Amino acid sequence: MARTAPKLGGGDVTLDATAFEATFNMPLVHESVRAELNARRRGTASTLTRGQVRGGGAKPWRQKGTGRARAGSSRSPIWKGGGTVFGPTPRGYTFKVNRKARRAALRAALSLHAERASVAVFDAGAFATPSTKQAAALLEDWGQVLPTLVLLTEPEAGAGRSFRNISRVAVMPVGDAGAADVVGAHSLLISEAALAELTARAVGNGGSGDEEEAEGRSSDAGSRASSSERGAGSPAEETL
Repeated sequence: MARTAPKLGGGDVTLDATAFEATFNMPLVHESVRAELNARRRGTASTLTRGQVRGGGAKPWRQKGTGRARAGSSRSPIWKGGGTVFGPTPRGYTFKVNRKARRAALRAALSLHAERASVAVFDAGAFATPSTKQAAALLEDWGQVLPTLVLLTEPEAGAGRSFRNISRVAVMPVGDAGAADVVGAHSLLISEAALAELTARAVGNGGSGDEEEAEGRSSDAGSRASSSERGAGSPAEETL
């Protein structure tokens, strides 16, 4: 029997079997989530070694005869104000996950929500003007556990403004949502238009060029950020 999701306001929506009835693959989801979270890291942490710290060229005191331990530089790592040993330098944290693997991880995350009945659909057109009160009432009537992820298409940004001030409710364009976002939410609220777009991404019918750009957006942004920083830096639980 095909899985369904309640449509808030009345009725049910039949979910695509390919996208919402997949087997949950924990190692695959873990790899995809880790890749997405790593791609969001800027990788700008930077420290100076003893050779890069300004000063320390003169020997603090003569080698023998003072009674003190010998010292060759005031920028030694054991001195206050000295360099750092094996400290972090700007780097990129991104690693590649195949497109088919990303799709499979997204299907697994969506299927887990569908299995637990923690996904619902709503009509974004009902929000003629932004109304936090209306959005809060909609979530309260649904009765799902927070945090909740609300997925919308770009033209439905007005409806997103109704949810953005509600505590523990995240709103994002459906094209930017990945397995990490879906797995990190206790409940999933999707507009009707976003559901079709999300299903197309999960099953691989969204168009090769546009889909690849949408799925790899966070990874590309992370790579560009870390690359630019490297150029300007040092020379040398339950998941649901």
